[in-house]
Amino acid sequence: MELQTLRNFIEIADHGSITAAARTLGISQPGLSRQLKDLEKELGVKLLVRGNRRVTLTEDGTYLLNRARELTAI
Repeated sequence: MELQTLRNFIEIADHGSITAAARTLGISQPGLSRQLKDLEKELGVKLLVRGNRRVTLTEDGTYLLNRARELTAI
């Protein structure tokens, strides 16, 4: 897992949207979505519930978000 992947995950959580996060990050939505799926596969957990235009963090997603914020603040 790369630090940039965690930063991108934080952006998704902060925006509540993969599309909005991708726009802010200057990367494609499909690329960011694929990165998220790869992260979920690597960790073996579902991090987000995808809904209509919004994403909601799962319990595991909330846990990772808190740890990711700690790691990227260093």
